[in-house]
Amino acid sequence: MHATALIAEDEPLLAANLQAELLRLWPELRIVASVGDGASALRQGLDLQPDVLFLDIRMPGMSGLEAAQALSEDWPGMGRPLPLLVFVTAYDEYALHAFERAALDYVLKPVQPERLAKTCERLQASLRARAQSPGADAGLAPMIDQLRTLFGVGQAGAAGAYGAQGQGGAVQAAPLRMIQASAGNTITMVPVGEVLYFEAADKYVRVITAEQEHLIRTSLRELLQQLDAQQFWQIHRGTVVRAEAVASASRDEAGKLTLSLRGHPARLAVSRLYADQFKGM
Repeated sequence: MHATALIAEDEPLLAANLQAELLRLWPELRIVASVGDGASALRQGLDLQPDVLFLDIRMPGMSGLEAAQALSEDWPGMGRPLPLLVFVTAYDEYALHAFERAALDYVLKPVQPERLAKTCERLQASLRARAQSPGADAGLAPMIDQLRTLFGVGQAGAAGAYGAQGQGGAVQAAPLRMIQASAGNTITMVPVGEVLYFEAADKYVRVITAEQEHLIRTSLRELLQQLDAQQFWQIHRGTVVRAEAVASASRDEAGKLTLSLRGHPARLAVSRLYADQFKGM
C-alpha cells in the first residue's frame, strides 16, 4: 500500500532508526519529512498533509500532544482526512492504556521491530477502511484532550513559543515598533501600537488597524519573533492579536472561544492550543 508519513522525533538516532525500520517493514511508505520539534511537525503536517504522522510526545517547545491537537484544529480539510497518528513514547504500561482507550496507536522507545510491524498492519488496515468509507473519521480533539490531562502536558502560552529568546533559542532584538507597508510606490508607516491583529494570508500577513488594512510580505512566524510577546498573543496558527485590543472572550456550547475587539467588528476564533490565555480571574 502506497502512503506518505512524517516523523517528529527530537532524538536524531531514534528518528533515523524509526525511518529505517519503517522502510524495511513497509517499502511502499514514503517518508516526506523528519523533524525534531512539535512546531515543525505542525507546520510540515499542514503543508505536506501526510497519511501518517509519527509523533514523539516529549519534544522541545510544543509537545507531540499539543502539535496533534493544533493539527486537528487547523487542518484545511478540502476532503483530505487528518493523518493517522502514532505516538512514540517512553511512558510506562499504565499510561499506555490511555492510548488504547483513545484508539490511538503507539510504539515504545526504543522501537521494537515486532511491535512496529503490528503498527504498520493497523495503519494499512485503517487506510484501506478510509478508502472504502471516506469521511468516517471521528474528531481527534476530545481524545487528545484526555491524553494531555492524563500526562499533565500544559498549554503553550502566549510567550511560550516566542519569549525573550525567540524561537529556536536565538536572542531576540528589541520589539518591533513600526511596520513599513508598501503598496505600489507608497510606503505607509504603521505604528505597531495601532495594530489590532495580524492574520496570515498565503505569503503575506494582513495588518489590521481600526481604520485600515495593509499587506506585508513576510510570514507570520518571522513577524512573531519581532513582536513583544507580552503585548501580542498568538490565538491561532494564523492569527496574532494585540492584547489591549481585546474587549471580551466568549465561549460557545462546544467550548470554542471567540474574541471581540474594541472599536472593530471582527470576531477572532481562538484555537484550543492557545485558549489557556483567557481564564477568568
